[in-house]
Amino acid sequence: MAAIAVHQFADCITCHAWSPDQSMVALCPNTNEVHIYKLVEENWERIHVLQKHDQIIVGIDWSKSSNRIVTVSHDRNSYVWNEEGSAWVPTLVILRLNRAALCVQWSPKGNKFAVGSGAKTVCICYYEQENNWWVSKLIRKRHDSSVTSVAWHPNNVLIATTSTDGKCRVFSTFIKGVDAGKPKKSGGGSLDAKFGEQIVQLDLSFCWAFGVKWSPSGNSLAYVGHNSMIYFVDQIGPSPLAQSVVLRDLPLRDVMFVSEKLVIGVGFDCNPMVFAADGTGLWSFVRFLDEKKAASSSGRSQFTEAFGKFYGSSKQGTSNDKSRAGVHDNCINCIVPMKESESTKMTSFSTSGLDGKMVIWDLKNQEDLLEYL
Repeated sequence: MAAIAVHQFADCITCHAWSPDQSMVALCPNTNEVHIYKLVEENWERIHVLQKHDQIIVGIDWSKSSNRIVTVSHDRNSYVWNEEGSAWVPTLVILRLNRAALCVQWSPKGNKFAVGSGAKTVCICYYEQENNWWVSKLIRKRHDSSVTSVAWHPNNVLIATTSTDGKCRVFSTFIKGVDAGKPKKSGGGSLDAKFGEQIVQLDLSFCWAFGVKWSPSGNSLAYVGHNSMIYFVDQIGPSPLAQSVVLRDLPLRDVMFVSEKLVIGVGFDCNPMVFAADGTGLWSFVRFLDEKKAASSSGRSQFTEAFGKFYGSSKQGTSNDKSRAGVHDNCINCIVPMKESESTKMTSFSTSGLDGKMVIWDLKNQEDLLEYL
């Protein structure tokens, strides 16, 4: 079984993030608080409660390089939390938003973070040493609706966004004095563009677009739409190469690259979905990660089984086939990678959802997936 640990932290979890050494996890139990748990003698104990926001926290990220936590909320505010002794001290970030903040992510170097919002803008935030505060530069007039997800390119300059206008975009976030030197050119997209300049706009989806992620090399990206489709894009630039995979199941909410050839998607089906690329680079759906074999129907006639399925579908609106039921009982809205060290491949990750569970998964014992890692 791919799920190696299941933890019930709350009735509902909106987002979570791991500390750099993965000994602690920060999560929001669908409130205006952040709860930090630490693993003590094989038991998770709550050691901190961060209280500063006025409304539900919808985004948490824990910097791997600086050990800072950043949070965003529907109250239009963002805070950067620094650990000082036994307490976490918040610093207000000047976002200048008139709508809710919806997502946040630290850059790979930890010197910037991006905030997507319902104000059709993306805030690129950085620290001003002279004034001792966090300020932001806004990417405006590009999105036609709310920004639902942001993802940093490994080069620390490019950023991908998805929006409820159905589009995925890539921007330059180069800030003089924050990004050292002049960025180099790479691939099809020019990385020496000015701040806020749009590198590419992808019009593949005709409905809401949700999660987006870059591959480990930064040569590809994947994002998902509310039309039960996932999109893979290579050669980001003037002439990108795009593929789309149509799902027969419910839409995805977030996506994550495990390797250059393996992607995990999570969403309304309550069970992580595995996508893989073959030798020619063609992506396809492989299977549900926590798929269970259907129980034997011995002793039941074909008519009885068929009538039971038909009756269950017509009465409940869904099939009564539970063969794909997994450890999650509700929509999975967050997936976070877990990596033990820089020398090892990333094979484990965690998911959380509206059922209040956080599940840790490991792909090492999935023999049919080892060739893609």
